[in-house]
Amino acid sequence: MLKVYGDYRSGNCYKVKLMLHLLGREYQWVGVDILKGETQSEAFLAKNPNGKIPVLELEDGTCLWESNAILNFLADGSEFLPSEPRLRTQVLQWQFFEQYSHEPYVAVARFIQLYLGMPDGRREEHARCVVGGYKALKVMEKQLERTPYLVGEQYSIADIALYAYTHVADEGGFCLEGFPAIRAWLERVASHPRHVTMLG
Repeated sequence: MLKVYGDYRSGNCYKVKLMLHLLGREYQWVGVDILKGETQSEAFLAKNPNGKIPVLELEDGTCLWESNAILNFLADGSEFLPSEPRLRTQVLQWQFFEQYSHEPYVAVARFIQLYLGMPDGRREEHARCVVGGYKALKVMEKQLERTPYLVGEQYSIADIALYAYTHVADEGGFCLEGFPAIRAWLERVASHPRHVTMLG
């Protein structure tokens, strides 16, 4: 059986969990506490030398890491990853956007506020993250004003990648009131019959 090493509150781990539920795949969840340094243990580093979650362990013991890479692996051949080259490239485009323009701001702001409790020493960093996060949300809003999903008409792993932290953006200090297209998209994604919540 597949094993997922992760933290239920982590958006990057949630991506993998949501993908597995959408595909109807069975898996075993192995909890990892990053605040206790469990990702730096010798046993964990043997699975991911980069010392980060999530990690997907396959039936043969092979381990895959980096959440968006795992999404591509799991979604290959499914409805959630287009086979047409242009659309597939647009999926990758949004995944790179998530990792470089969205996650470093929205997820980090949430980590500082939710996980760390907004320590004084990181308030300025949090403020910078909020500015960068709103910039990323505006990019998403423009696309979602034109199409129901990030890559046209079809729900794909591009949506999973960006849903993960966007749907809990309020936990990082973001307000989505001014983003009606994003709010409608969040509802659309959550309406899938095999949807699962982050803590569900």
